[in-house]
Amino acid sequence: MALFEFENDSLTAVPPTDFFTIGLRERQDIQRVLRRNIASITPGVETMVLAEEYCDWADAKRRIDLLCLDSEMNLVVIELKRTDSGGHSDLQALRYAAMVAPMKFEQAVDAHRAYLAGLGEDSDGAEQSIRRFLGVEDETIVFTDTVRIVLASADFSKELTTTVLWLNSRGRLDIRCVQMRPISFAGRILFDVEQVIPLPAAAEYTVAIREKTLEKESAASSGKDYTRFDLVIGSVSFANLPKRRFIYHVVAEALRLGLSPDAVRNSIPWKPASMFIAAEGKVSGTELLATADADGRNYFIRDEELFFVNKNTYALTNQWGKRTQEAVDNIITVLPPNHEVSYKTC
Repeated sequence: MALFEFENDSLTAVPPTDFFTIGLRERQDIQRVLRRNIASITPGVETMVLAEEYCDWADAKRRIDLLCLDSEMNLVVIELKRTDSGGHSDLQALRYAAMVAPMKFEQAVDAHRAYLAGLGEDSDGAEQSIRRFLGVEDETIVFTDTVRIVLASADFSKELTTTVLWLNSRGRLDIRCVQMRPISFAGRILFDVEQVIPLPAAAEYTVAIREKTLEKESAASSGKDYTRFDLVIGSVSFANLPKRRFIYHVVAEALRLGLSPDAVRNSIPWKPASMFIAAEGKVSGTELLATADADGRNYFIRDEELFFVNKNTYALTNQWGKRTQEAVDNIITVLPPNHEVSYKTC
């Protein structure tokens, strides 16, 4: 990328530089500023730093630059380089991902406690800090089987990018390459940060392909139904939805068209009364769970997923089995005649 200064009728090239020339060190400077601004290299998913220079294993010489957690309960390994090639960060990160994959919540709390103590902050609140980030108060927290990887460097060699593209194409890994170019201009140091793999426009597609691959593998070994759906509601299309999201959007449309939660529930006679949990007034997901005898993991409980109907707040169960498509068909039969809901299986 070429950078120019526009002045009057001329464009003056801003000469390229690198971290070495401007004297920025990998750990003391770059890593230090990124741990406080982690969103700059993890676009699209909320991420928090659990630990820095994490090495809680036998070979203490190997350290993860930044060990993070995202809002979808995935651990995230971040490797930083100030070189123009990325070094061997791909191989390092794969080793680290394998090492932290078995991590349990209690171990993450211990790691975060040590991290906060190292920063001179209150380490007693480590567990609550993680719970607040995930939006989970008292329930058991289990991380997913996915360990995401973010490689951040001034540039990447062709060998590294080819390897990452190939690994991502296998459908089981989520490796991102984020380019950080330093720019020295007018006495200031600027960072040009850009995700180069996968390209942002292709990221959602890449994630969908990976999830579909994992589900097919799981289905083959377990016999479970992992059918996905393309759903159209009016002028809005939803592609490649898992069953729980498929029925969630159909229920949301039914309620929007004026059906009551009871009417929706009655159209699915095999579902128990606990298909919805409810509370009086307009409340948050946390407040709703406080009044309901239910496991929050079994409901769409985020504030933006709740339904407010007839002065009550409702949360829909996310527990749907092999009869999900039949349940959707039943709901569609009780929708007003002018509804615009249709779907097909992927």
